[in-house]
Amino acid sequence: MVNTNGREHLLACLDAIQRTHPPALAHEVLVVDNASDDGSAGAVRERFPETRLFALEERRGKAENDSLLLSEARGHFCLLLNEDSVLLDGAAQALVEALERDNGAAAAGAQLLRSGGEPTACAWRLPDAGWALAAAVFLHERYAVQSRGRSVREVGWVQSSAMLVRREAADAVGWLDPDFFVYSDETDFCKRLHDAGWRILFVPAARAVHHDQLSTDSAAMRRRIVEFHRNRDLYFRKHDMPGTRLLWTICWTWAYLARALAAVVLPGHDPRRYLLHARQQLMPSRGAGIREAAAAYNARKPVRAHPAEPGACG
Repeated sequence: MVNTNGREHLLACLDAIQRTHPPALAHEVLVVDNASDDGSAGAVRERFPETRLFALEERRGKAENDSLLLSEARGHFCLLLNEDSVLLDGAAQALVEALERDNGAAAAGAQLLRSGGEPTACAWRLPDAGWALAAAVFLHERYAVQSRGRSVREVGWVQSSAMLVRREAADAVGWLDPDFFVYSDETDFCKRLHDAGWRILFVPAARAVHHDQLSTDSAAMRRRIVEFHRNRDLYFRKHDMPGTRLLWTICWTWAYLARALAAVVLPGHDPRRYLLHARQQLMPSRGAGIREAAAAYNARKPVRAHPAEPGACG
């Protein structure tokens, strides 16, 4: 898992791994601490000394850090987790069994639950023209969300908050693309796996709580929105989808503007948030996102005379 200033969530995640891991399945635990300043790395060293800890000196993107974990792992299967994901009983077993039963599947995603226990969307179609058109008439969730039903099913992509990956498949497609700092990284990863002939599975019997850590700070929200649209646009450009990219821009800009108008009269909704989405949809390269925030943080950090190499536990 990758952790950035999520000490308490990280410790809960590690506790859940110990509590729920299938006893007959050999495993190792790897953590990338993304230059946290909340004592996360020290807490892992103290509480979970058997963990392979990669304590970074500078903050990097999620895709780059997940790729580090996958390339360093020694297992046949690798379970990617967010630091704020908590596995429930039987989750790891169900994911492993799904990939063992289907040798053509490269990844399997768990059913994610909100902090209150309600299921949340976590598997989708790959972005296409149909999704854009559905958004224009506010039917995008019905069209795109695939995390439904009680049986294992093939889907377009799954969220990497709790995604089991067949390591040989990830290696074959070159891990995750570090050009995606965060957001759309797992979409691109699953797209490339599909293109290489692999399948992606959604496993509803595997359940994990994914706590919502999104900050209420308006600047943090703005950075996330900028990063979200920037990387979705990168996805379309990378996969040579100019028609879908144009249709996506038209349909989603309209949808966001309509939501902004409705938010003026609906309680509990902020029209400024939807207007920002609309602006970034039209101009995805504009603004400072999470990548720029990480660069600014790295620039402020004092330079150590002999920086520690990531990879060794303390």
